[in-house]
Amino acid sequence: MNSRRTAAFAVCRWRTTHEFTNELLPADCDDRAFVQDLVYTVVRRYRALRTVLGELMKKWPKGELEALVLVGAAQILYMPDVPDFAAVNETVAAAKASGREKRLDRVVNGVLRNLLRRRAELEAKLSSAPLATRESYPTALAKRWVVRYGAENAEALAKWHNQPAETWLAFKDGRFERLPHGRKVTDVEGFAEGAFVVQDPATAGAVELLDVSSGCSVLDFCAAPGGKTAQIAWRLGGTGRLVAQEVNPKRLARLKQNLARLRLDSVEAVQSVSSIDDRTAFDRVLVDAPCSNTGVLRRRPDARWRWSAERLAQLVGLQAQLLDAAAALVAPGGRLVYSTCSNEPEENGEQVTAFLARHSDFVEVARRESVPFETGRDGAFACALERRRT
Repeated sequence: MNSRRTAAFAVCRWRTTHEFTNELLPADCDDRAFVQDLVYTVVRRYRALRTVLGELMKKWPKGELEALVLVGAAQILYMPDVPDFAAVNETVAAAKASGREKRLDRVVNGVLRNLLRRRAELEAKLSSAPLATRESYPTALAKRWVVRYGAENAEALAKWHNQPAETWLAFKDGRFERLPHGRKVTDVEGFAEGAFVVQDPATAGAVELLDVSSGCSVLDFCAAPGGKTAQIAWRLGGTGRLVAQEVNPKRLARLKQNLARLRLDSVEAVQSVSSIDDRTAFDRVLVDAPCSNTGVLRRRPDARWRWSAERLAQLVGLQAQLLDAAAALVAPGGRLVYSTCSNEPEENGEQVTAFLARHSDFVEVARRESVPFETGRDGAFACALERRRT
């Protein structure tokens, strides 16, 4: 199938169902790397693309036509490695494959060629638009960043999250290596043997703060897909006990698959820690909580369009519940590490402050935060909290 048609089909599904971007692509599609890059670019740049295309179309299209013009415009405006003639011709070919009775190819051809003719004018107009429009974010999120970081840093952060993400591999010996562009993870030596997991270096902070030593009992409270679980298991070196809890059945299945590839048979993967036995106190507990994902918008481009103040408040409430539940499982003198892949204060520092106000038997001992425009890594937060012995 024409790769632009595959991409347009995925974009059409995203616009209709709001599925997670990483679930849109068929596993066996041709030219998967290009298709993924194209789909992710459309999703990242949706607001800017709609702004530009709105100048060229009297009525905003729906369905397949919307997806096709978005796919074509994304290549022209944001994918410099794709020649303009290829962007137009291949996208028009994808439109023709939809059926000649729809005449989509004529509309797509006209819109994209008009875009090429007016490109300089439209790009100049977009460049003078507010940050949220030109860099393609919800207005409320962009405004928060400007207030928190200042206009210059907010723009740097917005631009960072609009770049394709690198893939990093975390190895058993603690090394992180960047995967060369275009190389498949499954082709890397040691994949089948479980020598590494896919993990950004920013995630190392949470595992380091956990301070796992030989013989520890450890609970990974929200474990799927298992990247941090694996790093904890490697640090334990086959000693102690590691329980990986994941309440979502689908994610639990994925966790078990990953643990099997990694040959971590000693890890107890469970849907609920209460189901294993009556030993409910752990030396170390990690709560890698569900969050708004604002630290990893490069990797999860659809997350920006799910962001809202209301959803943020819901997540903060859920995180507090998880922390309270996990705190009860920490042994006296033990350590609780709370982490997110967010840079929003409500989910990070403010969440910790509220937790400590509710739990006087815990004290903060360390924290780490990665802000992309400062670290050149994904956004992440981690805080270590120790339970008093008395």
